[in-house]
Amino acid sequence: MPSRFPFLSPGCFIRLLSGSASSDLLLLLPRRGQSAPRARVLLKMAMMVDPPNGTGNHGKHYYTMWQTMFEIDTKYVPIKPIGRGAYGIVCSSTNQENNEKVAIKKINNVFDNRVDALRTLRELKLLRHLRHENVIALKDIMMPVHRRSFKDVYLVSELMDTDLHQIIKSSQPLSNDHCQYFLFQLLRGLKYLHSAGILHRDLKPGNLLVNANCDLKICDFGLARTNNTKGQFMTEYVVTRWYRAPELLLCCDNYGTSIDVWSVGCIFAELLGRKPIFPGTECLNQLKLIVNVLGTMSENDLEFIDNPKARKYIKSLPYTPGTPLTSMYPQAHPLAIDLLQKMLVFDPSKRISVTEALEHPYMSPLYDPSANPPAQVPIDLDIDENLGVEMIREMLWQEMLQYHPEAARMVNM
Repeated sequence: MPSRFPFLSPGCFIRLLSGSASSDLLLLLPRRGQSAPRARVLLKMAMMVDPPNGTGNHGKHYYTMWQTMFEIDTKYVPIKPIGRGAYGIVCSSTNQENNEKVAIKKINNVFDNRVDALRTLRELKLLRHLRHENVIALKDIMMPVHRRSFKDVYLVSELMDTDLHQIIKSSQPLSNDHCQYFLFQLLRGLKYLHSAGILHRDLKPGNLLVNANCDLKICDFGLARTNNTKGQFMTEYVVTRWYRAPELLLCCDNYGTSIDVWSVGCIFAELLGRKPIFPGTECLNQLKLIVNVLGTMSENDLEFIDNPKARKYIKSLPYTPGTPLTSMYPQAHPLAIDLLQKMLVFDPSKRISVTEALEHPYMSPLYDPSANPPAQVPIDLDIDENLGVEMIREMLWQEMLQYHPEAARMVNM
């Protein structure tokens, strides 16, 4: 989908990451997964090194970035590191076969934690089926040399310039057109996911990748689930607290796509105000902040709460009329405020859906239903949560084969 609003000159967001183009050092702003607000001065380029123990594997070459060894396919030439977090390290790279710029993410020691390994498996199975302009595309998973003993996973995806968190906290001015276009793309990608029966469950600015012409793509599907999942899968950790819907904070078991809509509302408010709308310090404080803005709930608004203690807590909070969103975001377009109010509704059954949000008048300059078809079929993410490490390793190997048909043919011979 071509950008409808090329608001920014090419590279203006890139400068947020790299600073002066003439500098020999990279001034790297905190990226996804980095909590420290301080920038770090790092070597700009990846460094090619000899293989460990002096013996390399066929079809692989070796680079170091941030004191981490990358063993990658020879068709990829790393350029520089662009981010890191608990998941591992990401670098920009060039695919020499087609000269395409890509991002390579190394997930270190993926089997050290079985839950993290399951999360990786689930994300890879999901990404293989997703095909949408506003969802990050996984292009390759590199085949390891040793099927039964590999420890690291290398993912190759589209290369984007930055993420929405970096844009929001930067000095880059954001007009109504910026906010409208970012929201449109987020809703468009989310409509596709929901039509495939997928809940993202961790939407936040850091999981929305952006490039210099304002294209946006949803990423990080490690917590995603199908909408029909029940039991422990739906009650485990979901959503970074500031973007967590009331039904999750109140420990409701039966939640659905509306949790993603609440997160979108929080993200949109953050775009409008350049700061989080509900920056809670813990769950109870998070609920207080929400009520302080939305106002004291009526009895009807609390009917969805199936936990008596949670309902009692909400009713114990002091009365408040709430804070008008128009006073919080006085520069926002009136239609933007109206849509935001419909997304930030306490009762999930009364919250606007993604399709309804796209059909809202605020989106009318951009939304064309015929150009936004749903997913063709629901996606099955049924994975046994009790799988052992060796079975997870084998299933990851099978996912890798999906991107390497020549290797798959050899396995089946």
